Parts: sequence; C-alpha cells; structure tokens
Amino acid sequence: MASLIRMAEYRADPGFVQFERAEINQLLALYAARVADGEWRDYAIDLRPDRAVFSVFRHTLDRPLFTIAKEARNSGWVVRSGRRELARSRSLTEALACLAHKPPHLA
Repeated sequence: MASLIRMAEYRADPGFVQFERAEINQLLALYAARVADGEWRDYAIDLRPDRAVFSVFRHTLDRPLFTIAKEARNSGWVVRSGRRELARSRSLTEALACLAHKPPHLA
C-alpha cells in the first residue's frame, strides 16, 4: 500500500534540492524548442534530497536521452547522456550550452 508524504515536511528541510521558477522556465523553453523540432517527446522531473533531475525522452518507454541535474553537494549542474557526462557547471545556462547544437542528422 502506498504511504502518504507530506510535502510541507520536505519543503521545510533546507537541504532538499528543488528547481527555482527561472530554472524550470529555462528547462521547459529548451524542451519546447526540441519538441517543436521533433527530437524530444516526453520529460520527467525527479526530486531527491541530494539533487533535482530533469530528464528528456525521445519515447516515453525509453531511457532518457539526457538528464540535467541540479546537485546539492557541489551546488552545480550536470548534463548527462546515459552514463557519459557532457557538461558540468555552476550555471544552468553554461551547462545547457552542450545541448544548444543540433545533432548532424537533424541539421
């Protein structure tokens, strides 16, 4: 049986990592542009005590193409494709720069 979780308890914890409104707006703007290009079709947000993760998918049942994580331990951003780390930065804009270029088959 599922257990209920009071979100107020998580929000009160200063160590809980979450996306700020501006960060979500930036992530969703990139997502919308890639959906319009036909590259991405789904996304997921996973909030954990040590990181917040925005994952993008080509197909809903596949593994994520990319994960964009806001990490608590180093107060930075990490962009990964599978297990490969594509970028690490203290700035979301800098971290997302690695996703700014279209793959050659879509250019």
